[in-house]
Amino acid sequence: MSALYTPEMLALSTRLSSYPWSADLARQAEARSDICGSAISIGLDLDENGRVSKIGLKVSACAVGQSSAAILADAVQGASPGELAATLHELRLWLANEGDLPAWPRLDVIKGARPHAGRHGALLLPWEAALKALSSVQ
Repeated sequence: MSALYTPEMLALSTRLSSYPWSADLARQAEARSDICGSAISIGLDLDENGRVSKIGLKVSACAVGQSSAAILADAVQGASPGELAATLHELRLWLANEGDLPAWPRLDVIKGARPHAGRHGALLLPWEAALKALSSVQ
């Protein structure tokens, strides 16, 4: 598993402290992976153009899930719901060996997770939770 848990990937998980959970965020969702049991609570605010302006996270996941959440959070500001949906779709294709790794910044750090099907749910969870939150109205 050494190719999976690289020092760079493990370091990403510490970034989550930069995105504290807040019940005041306008769009919220919770999601759990049936594959591994990872869980995430996510909150998002949108700007006047419908783009993400703020994110808050509460993550209970393995290092892959934590790192994926940090990758999402680090670059989500200014993203549209369509961009998030497209990235999730591309991630699913990539994990199934049917497409390239999406262009989202720093996703290459967790590319070692692809051969580990048991980690796919954790990798996808932040993206799925974000889209679920975007479809909610508090």
